[in-house]
Amino acid sequence: MLDRCFKAYDVRATYPEPLNEEGAWSMGHSTARFLAERAQEQGIDSPGMRHIVVGRDMRRSSPSLARALMDGMLDFGANVIDIGLVDTPAVYFAINHFGAAGGVQVTASHNPAQYNGFKVSQVKARPVGQGTGLERIKQHAAGTSRVAAEREGGMHDERDIWQAYRSHLLRLLDPCYQDGSRTLRIAIDASNGMAGVAVPKIFSGLPGLQIEAINFDTSRGEFVHEPNPLVEANLAQVREAVVRGKADFGVCFDGDADRCMVIDEHGTPVGCDLLLAAMVGRVLKPNPGAAVVYDLRSSRSVAEAIREAGGEPVESRVGHVFMKAALAQTAAPIGGELSGHFYFADLWNTDSGVRAFIEVLNLLASSGRTLSACVAPFRRYAQSGEINFENADTAGTLERLKARYAAAAMKELDGLSLDTGAWWANIRRSNTEPLLRLNLEARDPAAVSAALAELEPILGHRVDH
Repeated sequence: MLDRCFKAYDVRATYPEPLNEEGAWSMGHSTARFLAERAQEQGIDSPGMRHIVVGRDMRRSSPSLARALMDGMLDFGANVIDIGLVDTPAVYFAINHFGAAGGVQVTASHNPAQYNGFKVSQVKARPVGQGTGLERIKQHAAGTSRVAAEREGGMHDERDIWQAYRSHLLRLLDPCYQDGSRTLRIAIDASNGMAGVAVPKIFSGLPGLQIEAINFDTSRGEFVHEPNPLVEANLAQVREAVVRGKADFGVCFDGDADRCMVIDEHGTPVGCDLLLAAMVGRVLKPNPGAAVVYDLRSSRSVAEAIREAGGEPVESRVGHVFMKAALAQTAAPIGGELSGHFYFADLWNTDSGVRAFIEVLNLLASSGRTLSACVAPFRRYAQSGEINFENADTAGTLERLKARYAAAAMKELDGLSLDTGAWWANIRRSNTEPLLRLNLEARDPAAVSAALAELEPILGHRVDH
């Protein structure tokens, strides 16, 4: 049944069916085999290459799934570094901190509490997805039986990485918050997920940060609201807290804290593309001419902001596998996606909600302005937001759009990107559903409305979710 749980970028399904401890053991054994093969293929021969980092989130099923996963790794002969209850970026940190062959986080990220899964990384926390090894793990798992497996007997070692992780991150935070020379009030909604553990571990005791903690309780393994900050309804508590408490800004994390949404001092959510645009000036100052990676759904103002700050805009396909590869290839210090994933070279090109939070703090410290004032210069265009359309013939529809708008500037890096002059848009097929996803932008709201009226009959039935 484990084969039903493999997705494009990870393994994820409902617990206990189809995902259970038997499947977790197979996942552990096959992942250990894959990571050993990768080390051999890359000619890496060091003691760390027999070590695999394992972390887990707070879901009720995570402890037993993590134990079964580690048993599979140990039975293969791998040595397991068990770092316990952590956010997903802590696993990325630990892989590099210990020089391990890779790691796995037991989590279902932003999915409801009855889901669970596994996020796999290889050496240096490089992602493992379809095309980068996940299909090999799936193939190994299909031919592996716990009953028939020969047990090699690796070593299990529990380690606490919080002090090292905290030290690494706080080196990246402006000193004004650490010596108290500047104080900010921030409302943080942890969504009952791993930010409820990570934020206190990393930021406690800093005199410059006054944090109003919302949904930090992880003890029940459940969520007060869905741990998906992209859904506007899930931002209600933090928005209210920002306005009521006159906070400088707010943050809502997803379940495993690898991404976040930011709320300005007025209680208004800040689009992640516009937040990236606001960040790049500070980031590029010590990195003149450096690349900045952004996903192709982003506002045109992002590329403009990067050029204005003296950087080189690099457009990427959507998805962490592509974003991380683009950062590595271009030596970019930062990258960002509309989904709330922000990537940083100082975290080995991985995504981290906590690191993005630090970057917002640094932005406010360096600018001396409010968050809304920092973002305002990049609100240059009207945006549709992402709109989904049910469509049984997604490929055919994209071909019809290409014919209909043959005179438009056109790219097919990821789906179809069109620029008619009056409006510009990206239309992508869903990886998992018969949907087309539209992101459209124009110079004013009237042009957006006109473009939507023109496109909607072609794209299918609009789905609001």
